[in-house]
Amino acid sequence: MASDEASARGELAPERLRRACDAEGFACETTADLRAAEGLIGQPRATAALTFALGMPDRGYHIFVAGATGVGKMTAVNAFLAEAARTRPTPDDWCYVYSFRDPERPRALRLPPGLGQQLKRDLDHLLATAQRQLPRAFESDEYTRRRDAVTKGFEEEREGRLALLGDRARAEGFLLQATPMGLLLVPLIAGRPMREEEFAALTPELRDSWQRRRGQLEDEIAAAMKAIRQRERDVREELDRLDHDVALYAVGGLLEDLTERYAGFPAVVEYLAALRDDMANQLDLFRPLPEGVPAMAAAQVWQREQALRRYQVNVVVDRGGVQGAPVVHEMHPTYQNLIGRIDKEAQFGLLVTDFTLVRAGALHQANGGYLVLEAQDVLRQPLAWDGLKRALRNRSVAIEEAADWLGMATVRTLRPETVPLDLKVVLVGEPYIYYLLHALDPDFRELFGVRADFDLRIPRTPESEAKYAEFVCRLCVEEQLRPFDRRALALIVEHGARLAEDQDKLSARFGSLADLIREANYWAGQAGATTVTAAHVQQGLEQQVYRSSMVEERIRELIARGTLHVDVEGAAVGQVNGLAVHTMADYSFGRPSRITAAVGVGREGVLDIEREAELGGKVHRKGVLILAGFLIDRFAQAQPLTLHARLAFEQSYEEVEGDSASSAELYALLSRLADAPIRQGLAVTGSVDQRGRIQAIGGVNEKIEGFFAVCKANGLTGEQGVLIPASNVSHLMLKQEVIDAVQAGRFHIYAVGTVDEGIELLTGLPAGARQPDGSYPEGSINGHIAARMREMAQALRAALGPEARGEREAG
Repeated sequence: MASDEASARGELAPERLRRACDAEGFACETTADLRAAEGLIGQPRATAALTFALGMPDRGYHIFVAGATGVGKMTAVNAFLAEAARTRPTPDDWCYVYSFRDPERPRALRLPPGLGQQLKRDLDHLLATAQRQLPRAFESDEYTRRRDAVTKGFEEEREGRLALLGDRARAEGFLLQATPMGLLLVPLIAGRPMREEEFAALTPELRDSWQRRRGQLEDEIAAAMKAIRQRERDVREELDRLDHDVALYAVGGLLEDLTERYAGFPAVVEYLAALRDDMANQLDLFRPLPEGVPAMAAAQVWQREQALRRYQVNVVVDRGGVQGAPVVHEMHPTYQNLIGRIDKEAQFGLLVTDFTLVRAGALHQANGGYLVLEAQDVLRQPLAWDGLKRALRNRSVAIEEAADWLGMATVRTLRPETVPLDLKVVLVGEPYIYYLLHALDPDFRELFGVRADFDLRIPRTPESEAKYAEFVCRLCVEEQLRPFDRRALALIVEHGARLAEDQDKLSARFGSLADLIREANYWAGQAGATTVTAAHVQQGLEQQVYRSSMVEERIRELIARGTLHVDVEGAAVGQVNGLAVHTMADYSFGRPSRITAAVGVGREGVLDIEREAELGGKVHRKGVLILAGFLIDRFAQAQPLTLHARLAFEQSYEEVEGDSASSAELYALLSRLADAPIRQGLAVTGSVDQRGRIQAIGGVNEKIEGFFAVCKANGLTGEQGVLIPASNVSHLMLKQEVIDAVQAGRFHIYAVGTVDEGIELLTGLPAGARQPDGSYPEGSINGHIAARMREMAQALRAALGPEARGEREAG
């Protein structure tokens, strides 16, 4: 009678085992009638954090988005930022140009969106025009005439001076000869050059006379040659001015047009002025090449092409055609991909570079907008994290090679001008990464002042269910999937509640939901359907389980064959079926474990065999100690707890962790102490406190379904079921076949709030409430245990003998 009353009091009705989703509540026939979901779904805390951070201009308000894998952080963040970026102005272009003052430090030019490419086209046109018009100008008749006019006068003047010097030398008895070493005075005799032996035969007086005259002539020659060289320099300068004037005439008009076009940009105007002066000073680059050996001519052409690159524009960031601020998601955040790099080219066996090989990094591309990075990816790359922090601290990005930064460079390289930064960096990662960085890196605390938490679960409301449907619609649109009907949407919502392990919550693991949606679409295609129905969604769920359940099936096979001993019928003293959850990567399943208790006289208390065998974890050990506390609180108020008990998970050879089986262990212990058989058709899950209250546990659905599958394999008797904590009832989202069995009375699920409620269901006996005198009613579980405790205490005193009893009395 007590058993029937207890069963009726704690058994759950079928409608409490799963919260169904009303398919009629969706305002559509299929997802084709819906609008795709936009923005974040059910993440108000994260939305508020992101909105706050994007509105804060200060340096220390970059964002760390924290959340478990699979909650759709990256997709949601990119969508949120894309929406915010549409309302922001388009940032400027950035170009690098040659620095005529310091060639190793290319200049950075900032231009409005799209104007960088325009400047590049303008300068390419200027260079092409200069290469075409300057050679023509230098080959023109007018240029030749003006050049000849300058050089001809100089040649005549030089020849006249040399002729006068020759006459003067002859008058003094010398011949003025031009040699590769310069002008040479040779003595004359009888109108011919004097031989050395003739000069040596002269008297000393005559030789001295020749030498004096030679010295005077050499002074005159030196003065004349100095005047000629000065005149030659003047002529060269005049020719340079002529070339300069001709060059400016050839391209000056175009340069003036460019200067006027970019008058609103002082840096560009300054650069054009420097370019004009340099072009006028590098006219050899535009003159026709002399004819020569073909190989040498090819080398000269290559050298000229390399030199002419100085007049190009390297547009490293082009915003032409872009609307709004950029949102850059760098998938491979190496140091170079973040900061930028300087490429090299092989030339004659050497690696060389110039400003046209400077490449922008993700920080440049995201400047003026948002940069999204996977935190773990950044931390894995050498120097990437330090380079990112330095750029954010300085609010500028300097393109440096890693070797330069580390002080290990062995060759000279470029040092491009820094570019000022104005952007928000969004790091995305799991919470533990945030905690580690916050604890160990002061720079992180300074720079990333906003944390946006993504919850694993969202409240289940009509609005969130509708958002689920819109999410399905969005995926169907983006990936061109078949539309889902109402019942299919309802089943997806129910699956979301199961993933959340709560009837009143929905899972935010949109990655897992997306996988199910894609698989349901696949099965609909295999069936030739144009619309995805609930049957296709259910098939997708079943196939997911089937692909991952090999280990689960092997365990059930071992149980069915008796290799693993699990009783699901009859009754046994000190033995109960506990329930555990096994997780294999992304798949979890429940299975029963036989828990037994052995009791004897002693003072050792409750010992855990799993711990003694070093198979029990810390939490499990705590659960066992709580059992001892329960026994002391209930049965050791008038006498010491004289008990030696051992608990074991039979046929368990792996680590046991957690306290979800502590209530089952306690039931086995109480059964053994009261000598009351436990119904083996019932399995138990739930933790317990020292006051005997049953507490919630995780994995309740998998545990129930695991035991149901074992009972089903052995044949459902109508006497089988599971005891769960009453606080877990709202977490039930059971499979339909379990609900059908409960509906038919072939399986039962009981919700218990205390140990007493559970022991009554398991044994069919009343637990027995404590009487005012501290005793328990006879015939109750607690009464039997109290009597057994007194017997064991007496047995222990008898075993210890009079001496021990005397010591106790003296105490």
